[in-house]
Amino acid sequence: MAMRQAAKATIRACSSSSSSGYFARRQFNASSGDSKKIVGVFYKANEYATKNPNFLGCVENALGIRDWLESQGHQYIVTDDKEGPDCELEKHIPDLHVLISTPFHPAYVTAERIKKAKNLKLLLTAGIGSDHIDLQAAAAAGLTVAEVTGSNVVSVAEDELMRILILMRNFVPGYNQVVKGEWNVAGIAYRAYDLEGKTIGTVGAGRIGKLLLQRLKPFGCNLLYHDRLQMAPELEKETGAKFVEDLNEMLPKCDVIVINMPLTEKTRGMFNKELIGKLKKGVLIVNNARGAIMERQAVVDAVESGHIGGYSGDVWDPQPAPKDHPWRYMPNQAMTPHTSGTTIDAQLRYAAGTKDMLERYFKGEDFPTENYIVKDGELAPQYR
Repeated sequence: MAMRQAAKATIRACSSSSSSGYFARRQFNASSGDSKKIVGVFYKANEYATKNPNFLGCVENALGIRDWLESQGHQYIVTDDKEGPDCELEKHIPDLHVLISTPFHPAYVTAERIKKAKNLKLLLTAGIGSDHIDLQAAAAAGLTVAEVTGSNVVSVAEDELMRILILMRNFVPGYNQVVKGEWNVAGIAYRAYDLEGKTIGTVGAGRIGKLLLQRLKPFGCNLLYHDRLQMAPELEKETGAKFVEDLNEMLPKCDVIVINMPLTEKTRGMFNKELIGKLKKGVLIVNNARGAIMERQAVVDAVESGHIGGYSGDVWDPQPAPKDHPWRYMPNQAMTPHTSGTTIDAQLRYAAGTKDMLERYFKGEDFPTENYIVKDGELAPQYR
């Protein structure tokens, strides 16, 4: 009951948010009296939908905003069917005004779909990460693209820490032994290590990267980070992390590499055969950022040869991952579906943030600056 009340309070709090400033891209000035067609694309929860009243990020519970939207006179259509010319989403592309999606079950918004969507003005990501959208095409069309920045950074940073420990301690084979009724200590211990004293490097030190470094400090690691911007000196002192401007200098030093950068044209396929070949043999890699930052087969080959000692993450390319995706069958992997940023706590935050932005949109008001990915034809710096 307490959690249910907290969820309702969170949603109510967003309803009172407001901001000054108007802007007009593709007539982005909807008034509260206009009826809009809003389409949400989420994953189906099926029997799990009723197991937790705060499970908002699924088709069935639709971010908890259906009653509110419909009471305002808007049409709200929610589906998980997003692929192919005959899918449910495709039927609504020509006349929808707002499309909401998540990184966990992304609706891929191509230039072709944008061209067909004559009424489309706003693309919202319920969560963080908008690379499922052709951002250049969205900018050229005058669309606004925004996400709920900060909504799941704690969730992802905690998950990354867990994955580092799972790989370092060779946890998954031990768990599998128990499930199979086996007992072979040597089969786990020969490649299990302490985290203390190891060199951990994060490629990207934005909100998630900083939180990870803060959580790693008590383990007594040697912490390195590479980013386009160096942290303030006081934050470097707090985390104990050292800035390395040259990525090629940092990577070979690392026992563990954590990927914390967005997927852009520059980062797509960055970790290819050549770059992986420069890494320390036996390196552990954690990637909760985006699967396409890694060259798929290069990862498989390096894990199978032992050059990568273990790989863990919850991001794939594409998503959902097909059954024959080779990362499912690599040795020494600890992969999961894309779940790190969709804890119940994160769902409450990104549902509330989505509602807040919709309310501002209906009033013609600006969003929080940090939420914009595309505004007035300009991409946010991290996506350029």
